[in-house]
Amino acid sequence: MIVVENLHRHFGSFRAVDGASLHIKAGSITGLIGPNGAGKTTLFNVIAGRLPPTSGRVLMSGEDITGLPPHELFHKGVLRTFQIAHEFGSMTVRENLMMVPEGQTGETLWNTWFRRGAVAAEERRIRERADEVLEFLTIRHLADERAANISGGQKKLLELGRTMMVDAKIVFLDEVGAGVNRTLLNTIGDAIVRLNQERGYTFCVIEHDMDFIARLCNPVICMAEGRVLAEGTVDEVKNDERVIEAYLGTGLKNKVVANG
Repeated sequence: MIVVENLHRHFGSFRAVDGASLHIKAGSITGLIGPNGAGKTTLFNVIAGRLPPTSGRVLMSGEDITGLPPHELFHKGVLRTFQIAHEFGSMTVRENLMMVPEGQTGETLWNTWFRRGAVAAEERRIRERADEVLEFLTIRHLADERAANISGGQKKLLELGRTMMVDAKIVFLDEVGAGVNRTLLNTIGDAIVRLNQERGYTFCVIEHDMDFIARLCNPVICMAEGRVLAEGTVDEVKNDERVIEAYLGTGLKNKVVANG
């Protein structure tokens, strides 16, 4: 589905992404791991159109989408979430979901004056969709709560819910487990698996929690210093000596060898 070819993103002399190439297969939950500073989030930002690449290409189902802005990628079904949730705090959880679909009838003054019936009917459909999403994510009880008042983990669920309000094809999840307690992380994991299996979502997940990665992801890609270092099953990647040294630390590598 997504093919990244020799992608570079430089900030002056710093090469945040330095010739990364990878393939995210349709229907997969692909894990992206690596030490801090490996270039994972920058890679996401380039793929998702938030940063232009210095060089290289990004293809989606054979189409060159390199450098397309986020709103164009949104219409192609490419969505992403962030390490820090970007909710509209003064709006309710339901309202945060209802504002996601673009081009709503009620967005123009003319329609609010002269097509009130159409506006109301569409709003009902979107509200029903939002309530279905909240039910799916097991947070229906939060529908009327201001988004600013919910927990960090619930905000991550809300971000995932936004992707369900449109026809997402691939979702890039950036550290979905950051600051989330284990119970809510399991709920998030359950939702990702169900979206993948029941609705055909493709996911690429940046995460440092290896138990979470092991539960959800196959394959797993490890980055270091802006490049792809290894790819395979979670066990293959965890046991790769280059990954042990770059991601887990040389000291742990020596310990593994000593205990082997």
